[in-house]
Amino acid sequence: MKRTTPLRAALTALLLTVGLGAAHVGMASAAPLPEPAAAPASAGLLDAMRRDLGLTAAEAEERLSAEKTAVEVEKAARQRTGAAYGGSWFDPATGRLVVAVTDRAEEAEVRALGADTRLVRHNAAALDRAKARLDTLHAPAGVAGWHVDPKTNSVVVDVVRAERRDPDVRSFVDRARAGGPVTVVEKAQPPRTYAAGTVGGDPYYTGNVRCSIGFSVYGGFVTAGHCGQAGAAVRGWDGSAMGTFQGSSFPGDDYAYVSIHSGWWTVPVVLGWGTIPDQLVRGSAEAPVGASICRSGSTTHWRCGTVLAKNETVNYSQGAVYQMTKTSVCAEGGDSGGSFLSGDQAQGVTSGGWGNCSSGGETWFQPVNEILGRYGLRLHTA
Repeated sequence: MKRTTPLRAALTALLLTVGLGAAHVGMASAAPLPEPAAAPASAGLLDAMRRDLGLTAAEAEERLSAEKTAVEVEKAARQRTGAAYGGSWFDPATGRLVVAVTDRAEEAEVRALGADTRLVRHNAAALDRAKARLDTLHAPAGVAGWHVDPKTNSVVVDVVRAERRDPDVRSFVDRARAGGPVTVVEKAQPPRTYAAGTVGGDPYYTGNVRCSIGFSVYGGFVTAGHCGQAGAAVRGWDGSAMGTFQGSSFPGDDYAYVSIHSGWWTVPVVLGWGTIPDQLVRGSAEAPVGASICRSGSTTHWRCGTVLAKNETVNYSQGAVYQMTKTSVCAEGGDSGGSFLSGDQAQGVTSGGWGNCSSGGETWFQPVNEILGRYGLRLHTA
């Protein structure tokens, strides 16, 4: 059993990389799990949502409840509408899911499920095909990424504002438009990953890089692929041997699986950094576009925002990464690999973004269910 200090005892066994790069890695002592709260959410979580989303505590509780309902409604609506399904998103103004459909005859049944509807021209399958065609193209550095947007019923191509007139960027946009409905959006900055060089704190180390644990799985944890290659050794906060990267993918994907050595173990907890109580992980049901979402990271601690887009291709300088989820949550260097949660449901591990937590920005994560399926892992849940 590894040595613990009073401070670290409070963080024990939190094998979760909160944040993008640096992370409070779990210690090897068996700290008691936090007790489930009787309320819909802890006071700290509600405070974070009030700070980052501009909600009162009552509004935050109401929204969390509505988003939980929207997850179930989305599943039912997708099955009910079949080929007419055009995508969906959560509308915070109404507290209801909006389902896009291509057939007016489907609207009544969708509304009966408790959702609002919008009639659109293109179904989700057609938009996914248009996006998949873009994934086969080589994107210049001035193209930040692209994703299917159910609200505009199109594929949104993000271009860096300063590069929008670049011939290669314009050529890419022209080819994109030739393959389907496209909306071009200008971004102030290109995306970047959030790994950080070795600094103090409670990180896990791979070479001279520190990153954060995403979520505990049986036998180890998942994190970002850009943090280390398969076979790389991982050191814990105290410099001792902690584990080994068993699998890693970046670019293309941005995920990895680290197995842990004897003396270290994992628990289904995400660190709250004193802002909120440490959070139990109870599953991995995917939140819809528009839902609130929070991130834990050792650099910027606990931050909240909303889901902006799914299945986005992000064009980092190292290469494109596919099937990412975009959020309005801020992040900074040292937060890579960390945990994204919606309520008590694991969503994904932090990959990268643009901006910071002073001026704002956007952050992408790799969905956790994809990682679990890729490596045949089982999420450690409470």
